[in-house]
Amino acid sequence: MIVAAGGGGDAVAAAMLHAALYGDEDFGVILTYAWDRLLIDPIPGPRGARDFTGLRPITPTVSAVPAEARPIAPAGSTLPLLAAALPHTFALLDPGQGAVGITCQLEELISHLKPVSIDLLDVGGDILARGDEPTLKSPLADALTLAAASQVNAPVRLLIAGPGLDGELPPDELRPLLGPLVHTLTAKDVGPVSSILEWHPSEATAMLAATARGVRGTCEIRDAGLLVPLTDEAPRVHEVDLGQALTRNNLASALRDTTTLNEAEAHSREICDFSEIDYERNKAARLKGQKPVELDAEAALSQLDRFEAGARSRGVTHVTFRRITAAFNLSGSQRGALRQLLMKSRPDQYDAPLWRVTTTS
Repeated sequence: MIVAAGGGGDAVAAAMLHAALYGDEDFGVILTYAWDRLLIDPIPGPRGARDFTGLRPITPTVSAVPAEARPIAPAGSTLPLLAAALPHTFALLDPGQGAVGITCQLEELISHLKPVSIDLLDVGGDILARGDEPTLKSPLADALTLAAASQVNAPVRLLIAGPGLDGELPPDELRPLLGPLVHTLTAKDVGPVSSILEWHPSEATAMLAATARGVRGTCEIRDAGLLVPLTDEAPRVHEVDLGQALTRNNLASALRDTTTLNEAEAHSREICDFSEIDYERNKAARLKGQKPVELDAEAALSQLDRFEAGARSRGVTHVTFRRITAAFNLSGSQRGALRQLLMKSRPDQYDAPLWRVTTTS
């Protein structure tokens, strides 16, 4: 069983890592949030079981999300699509009852499944944040799973894949915190999720897959244009002592006795000086009522030339499609159309699943 610490792309990475570590005979269970942010889900915060139809109960508090499940409109979720594309069982992690509720879900699932191993996986490493880092953007989901995993009556192995790839903690800060090397991902490991990376919006997992395929350089991500190094360290997976991670993560330590998501948010505001769900609420309010900018092919390619010229001046070799979409002031729903246009017009610049910036104008 693998617990995707932050949901979203961590669930895709969990499927990739499961095949690499455990083979493809027993596909196992991936326990993950339905928390796809505003790129997929227009409603701020995570989705719970009440937000879906067609779930399949596993235990009293845990349900599987099969391919036929559907989020109740206007909510959105990538989990049914993942279930349709992959052989794993995706079980829904619901943070509505805080860390206490997540602990109960973990314990029920462990008692029911009796898994031979339990891994808690985080892509990037922000699960190791203290909480006061200026680059920290989304600590709450990871802190909740860390707080819960530290309380279950079973051994849990904490794994960090792609140190620094989430753009939240720099690799130099993460490096001394990492334990033994568990695996270095390769192009073969990416194979099972290749088709998913063509549409899934996760930037950290996209860069993890790209570096596993040998891509190196500097990638620009998010609407803020953060720079992330794509190095030989990026496709590595390290074990980290879970107890030491909890001691370091002030937010996770504070969340252990929380029984509601609101309570967890309050701790995040106190310790980190913000709640990522507040950020989503504010962004959703800004986007409400905005009319999408029409995608004009000729104008978009001209804008791409100007964008790449600026990116080269910043030392950027690659960008995510999410970054290009934001830079072009397009909505998340237009990301797919923009991606198709660029790949059709300039296919040689596609370093799957990233976009390679041309070296000359």
